[in-house]
Amino acid sequence: MAGLSCGIVGLPNVGKSTLFNALTRKAAAAANYPFCTIDPNVGIVDLSDPRLKILSGISHSNKIIPATVTFVDIAGLVKGASQGEGLGNQFLTNIRETDAIVHVVRCFENDDVIHVAGRVDPIADIEVINLELILSDLQMAENIASRLEKQAKGKKELVPVVDTLKKAIEHLNQNRPLRTLELTVEERGYIEDYPFLTDKKVIYATNVSESSLPSMENEHVARVREYAEKEGNRVIPVCAKLEEEVAQLTDEEAKEFLNSLGVEETGLNRLIKGAFETLGLITYITTGEIETRAWTIKKGTKAPEAAGKIHTDIQKGFIRAEVISFDDMVKYQGRVGAREVGKARSEGKDYVVQDGDVILFFHN
Repeated sequence: MAGLSCGIVGLPNVGKSTLFNALTRKAAAAANYPFCTIDPNVGIVDLSDPRLKILSGISHSNKIIPATVTFVDIAGLVKGASQGEGLGNQFLTNIRETDAIVHVVRCFENDDVIHVAGRVDPIADIEVINLELILSDLQMAENIASRLEKQAKGKKELVPVVDTLKKAIEHLNQNRPLRTLELTVEERGYIEDYPFLTDKKVIYATNVSESSLPSMENEHVARVREYAEKEGNRVIPVCAKLEEEVAQLTDEEAKEFLNSLGVEETGLNRLIKGAFETLGLITYITTGEIETRAWTIKKGTKAPEAAGKIHTDIQKGFIRAEVISFDDMVKYQGRVGAREVGKARSEGKDYVVQDGDVILFFHN
């Protein structure tokens, strides 16, 4: 998958499906009881980027293709999932395939919406899910280690891999996620191909009620912030109810409605931006008559690898990249105008692509 994918997790009745529906304007059955989202629903959402429309106007493009984020709404998780309780392991397999986890946490009081544990305690909720992910990773690490240990008798190169897995097992046994385990670069390399859940970055989406608008802060959110800071993860407050209402409106109406509440942008936009920043992603742009398109790459990607996003042949035959900043494209009304005033730079194989670069690749 070319874009970014996030698995949305959370205990039942925290507002997960409501948020997912709003994110994707696609109806996952939202109901006031656990397990109404049985199969992982998948929704693909465009990253809002006003630059594309501007460049498309300059290039007279036939179409605009924004960067996308895939959200996977994963069935409500309960205590004991790693032992197969609730929807258990099926749920865990679905998260393994995503790049990051969006953990929806209930930070609102409402007597009409039952809480699975009968009280609102966001930290306890987070820890229920974290424990399930830790137990699942522990099981996987132990299985892999015991298999490799047998093979290591004949293959000495597997010994450091087994040692690193044992380090991971010891860490997980202390109820600590793998993202907090200090490893050397070599050790990281030994286990990076195994899709451990607790190694993924987490964004906590703290779901507040409309009474917390426009600041979206309350005592529950403050507690989650404190918790997330220790882990090095970020918190993005959202109001799923508000997102649901906004999703029904046109872009213009949504803007007016949010302004009237004193809210600057949708939770969806903040979540997508947060996911991009958390994973160190940026976009570069190609533009012409056929299309104006955003391409998602990791920060620090060099020009040939960025070209490979379009086609592997362009990467293999890479000669150079002609790079113009977005601002110069607008100021000089396109590539030709920018070239005339010397604002088109010719960059080679070592050029590190920047966010918003407008690029034309030359290849043989």
